[in-house]
Amino acid sequence: MADSSLQSLLRDTSRSFYLTLRILPRAVRPQVGLAYLLARTTDTIADTGLVPWEARLRALAELRDRIMGASSADLNFASLAPGQDSAAERALLERCGETLRSLGGLEEEDRRLIRQVLSTIISGQEMDLKRFGAAHFPNLAALETEAELDDYTYRVAGCVGEFWTRLCRARLFPQARADDAMLLRDGIRFGKGLQLVNILRDLPADLGKGRCYLPRQSLTAAGLTPEDLRSAASEPRFRALYQTWLDRAADHLLAGWNYTNALPGGQWRLRLACAWPVLIGARTLRKLRGENILDSTRRIKITRPEVRAIVARSIVLSAWPPGWKAQFRREMSRRK
Repeated sequence: MADSSLQSLLRDTSRSFYLTLRILPRAVRPQVGLAYLLARTTDTIADTGLVPWEARLRALAELRDRIMGASSADLNFASLAPGQDSAAERALLERCGETLRSLGGLEEEDRRLIRQVLSTIISGQEMDLKRFGAAHFPNLAALETEAELDDYTYRVAGCVGEFWTRLCRARLFPQARADDAMLLRDGIRFGKGLQLVNILRDLPADLGKGRCYLPRQSLTAAGLTPEDLRSAASEPRFRALYQTWLDRAADHLLAGWNYTNALPGGQWRLRLACAWPVLIGARTLRKLRGENILDSTRRIKITRPEVRAIVARSIVLSAWPPGWKAQFRREMSRRK
């Protein structure tokens, strides 16, 4: 990163994404790492449930102004830090000034790209707070339409695929022949797919917080209400609709896999960095297909040994094109 003192903070907050960061080529690792830290900081602010949502909106606006260079005012997130269960997230807030100084040390074009993606991410977080900020159990708020969900997944994740593509194109393969329109399109779908997987996996937890990201429009068409999803007994009626959303997430991940394989062949580090989240997402979808997602007593997730196996296998197969290309199809298989 631009500031090596933030490396430990990055490692502590990025969890599985740290694998991706480590394998990235050095030419883009600092920019991606810094963008990640800033996005995690804004996300931490937005999710601080012990602080009124209006105060969180104000804190997001203050941080956005600093990121965009529109303000040089000191930031004080002292009221937010105690509300964090994670020491790493408290450190994100306490060390925000260091992260911002690192942003100022980047080259102008890199700084512009980071500001652009953070502006979009923060807009999604602000919309989320306005929709759901006042909702809490037993109240339940829901998105209304599929268009709202698509817009949300773009703002908080699809735009990251766009940022990633523009940065890597400029820094890693500026002269290579590539279908830029396709890369941007599939890069956006890549990000949307990863976010949709998270939404589908975290459905019970979000419902417990008063949030339903699956649109009311789709639920109504299936004879369901958002409140029905709080009961595991509703799963038989919900199953067909849920499978439809799993299929949609799978289609987005397939676009992410096509994106990965459209990258220049010499960019093996970049290909691995893209392959891992796609393959982990595919494995997650496979697990979700076989479970009652409305059973809030079960937490469906990929284990660390599974992640390590996916990573190790992909590294081995990177030298064998037929095996490499078959990975996504294998992970999406419904076989246990």
